[in-house]
Amino acid sequence: MKFRYKVTVLCLLAGSAMTPVWAETECNLPTGLGQEAVCTYCVACHSLPIITQQRLSKRVWDEVLVWMVDEQAMPKIATDERALIIDYLANWFGIDKPR
Repeated sequence: MKFRYKVTVLCLLAGSAMTPVWAETECNLPTGLGQEAVCTYCVACHSLPIITQQRLSKRVWDEVLVWMVDEQAMPKIATDERALIIDYLANWFGIDKPR
């Protein structure tokens, strides 16, 4: 993974370390295919702002998930759900979306 992507991932995780897991009682993400999977897998460890402030390409969202499984002990996600998560995140929080 290239340096700038590692920095992005580290910033993503550093902010989440300051927010307790129980901080999010609702998953108020935009409605769409993959929303439930993101709420299940991402919001379990990260606050919503940590997810929604990112603007990453589909490829980089994929790299983030690989890194979290390989380096952060995130459980592997089934291929179909993983694809839903990446597509959802790239669609709603991709590089071309305004903050």
